[in-house]
Amino acid sequence: MGLFDRFKSKSETPATEASDAAQVQQPAPEAAAPEAAAPAEKEGLLARFKRGLKRTAQLLNTDIRDLLKQEGRLVNDDFLRDLFAILIRTDMGMGPANLICEQVRADSRGRVVQTEEILQAIRVKLLELLAQPEQPIAFAAAGPTVIMVVGVNGSGKTTSIAKLARLFRDQGKRVILGAGDTYRAAATEQLTVWAERVGAELVKGEPNGDPASVAHRAVAQALESGAEVCIVDTAGRLQTQANLMNQLSKIRKVIARQIPEAPHEILLVLDATAGQNGISQAKGFSDAAGCTGIVLAKLDGTAKGGVVIPIRQQFNIPVKYVGIGEKAEDLALFNPAQFVDALFAGGEA
Repeated sequence: MGLFDRFKSKSETPATEASDAAQVQQPAPEAAAPEAAAPAEKEGLLARFKRGLKRTAQLLNTDIRDLLKQEGRLVNDDFLRDLFAILIRTDMGMGPANLICEQVRADSRGRVVQTEEILQAIRVKLLELLAQPEQPIAFAAAGPTVIMVVGVNGSGKTTSIAKLARLFRDQGKRVILGAGDTYRAAATEQLTVWAERVGAELVKGEPNGDPASVAHRAVAQALESGAEVCIVDTAGRLQTQANLMNQLSKIRKVIARQIPEAPHEILLVLDATAGQNGISQAKGFSDAAGCTGIVLAKLDGTAKGGVVIPIRQQFNIPVKYVGIGEKAEDLALFNPAQFVDALFAGGEA
């Protein structure tokens, strides 16, 4: 138990927990695919991270600068309690916030510190907590690479699939999409629009039909047509719905019967705006589906971008991509160093 656990009641209220729970129990439907935008100039990955993390960066930088003022501040228990509360507001969780505050306490207790010194101490600790090798998609050596995508309703799953398809199409790959969310008509309709927009082929099933059948036909078409990538959508579900979670195992088995080593990737889409609920989702889906990577969606719409940190700390699942906007091209390969740089950019784009 960390030194700052005693501050928990001041930083995480029952009202917040209830609000987060309500968000999972009653997810909002995903927005319809936006109208095609005019091609924008290519921007660097760091610039895209800065744009996506603008709200989180503004919260973190502004609050810490207010905490220290111009004249600096003595590092004592009051200071560390205030710093802990600021870190919690970015949704990085009790564990990482404790570790950062313990590091500041060990390095600076009893000294007057300036803003930049504290920001640098936080930066160094975050880089340590987020460390992971670069984790792009593991493409098959031969034949189609099959990617299965899972997540709760409203997480941004369908849109993330479209962004992945756009990424692979830009690499010159032929892409097949399997509309396996047969229980929600809007999901198939949205994926149809996206498939036409990004130039991917789509395999659909009957409403309320067997998702495993759609997955089978999508993989079969990829094998037949020589497509390099097959992305299979699955029905959105809560991590507590055992029957639907078990269905994921059936889909995996159907795919593996066609390509023994497939699916090559099982990506979990998490909604960054869900904050700490993302942690319970990561655990539930990882246990049920054997996730190989995380796509963190809607990072541009939240001041809680710190949720990446406890997910990396608690689960041995790499964050592969982050969604940093509403356009089809707004998907970035996760880079810990650039992510942390963006957090300390003061919210500037």
